[in-house]
Amino acid sequence: MTIIVKEKVNERIDKYLSDVTDYSRSLILKMIKNEDILVNDNIVKASYKVAENDEIKIIKEYVEEIDLEPENIPLDIIFENENVILVNKPSGMVVHPGSGNKNHTLVNALLYHTNNLSEGSDNLRPGIVHRIDKDTSGLILIAKNNKAHEILADDFKHKRVKRKYIALVKGILAHNNITIDAPIGRDKIDRKKMMVTDLNSKDAVTHIKVLKRYHKYTLIECELETGRTHQIRVHLAYIGHPIFNDPVYQKDKTTSFGQFLHSSEITFKEPITKEQLHFKVDLPEYFQNFLDNLDNEE
Repeated sequence: MTIIVKEKVNERIDKYLSDVTDYSRSLILKMIKNEDILVNDNIVKASYKVAENDEIKIIKEYVEEIDLEPENIPLDIIFENENVILVNKPSGMVVHPGSGNKNHTLVNALLYHTNNLSEGSDNLRPGIVHRIDKDTSGLILIAKNNKAHEILADDFKHKRVKRKYIALVKGILAHNNITIDAPIGRDKIDRKKMMVTDLNSKDAVTHIKVLKRYHKYTLIECELETGRTHQIRVHLAYIGHPIFNDPVYQKDKTTSFGQFLHSSEITFKEPITKEQLHFKVDLPEYFQNFLDNLDNEE
């Protein structure tokens, strides 16, 4: 892995890398001690201050050592066969364990439900082909074997899987249909956030359709053409209509439910049988009740 620093940072390399990668700070310290992280092809200490234009190379990938524990957490399974599981994930559930968070995730629940999951991209993500944010509810597709995982990953990469989301945004969108085509990369100030930027970014395209306008909000449907981290949340904040109750990309007070964003529909080919499948799930009760109250106010 190579990271080119495109902005002024001036912070310790262990802190910087823990913000811009999935590695924990303790694991990064181990990698630095083992001389598996180079800056401009030089060995550095953890106290090294990252500077603009630095080239950081992680020359050996590490896997976080966490023993995954099956947990008896109820799952809303929409579809399951010998190759895939389609889960309607609740808001507030993290998809897979990571640094500082090894329990109560979707993966822990899946391990209790079945012994058949693909190996995933690392030992913390069995079955996980794609992700949705902790506070985003709705459909997520799981692979039960490595062959299914390989095929589904390729389908996601080449945009053969179609996903639609429902979101409630602040303000009134003027146009019924909008396409946001704006690259997304790390936020220059808060490294745990994403932003629209030309620096170290990737193309991102979101298609938006207005479903209903309220007095101060707009209910929309979003279809992803790409799948960047926080893509819908970042794009909507970028055009001045952040998702309601988003604790990261808008400044108003929020509840524990998090952003009103729901993965409502998915269309994909069953990886082995090649059957075309389509599923749609209703909004979470909390989300729907809020909309019902908006209707009653009008």
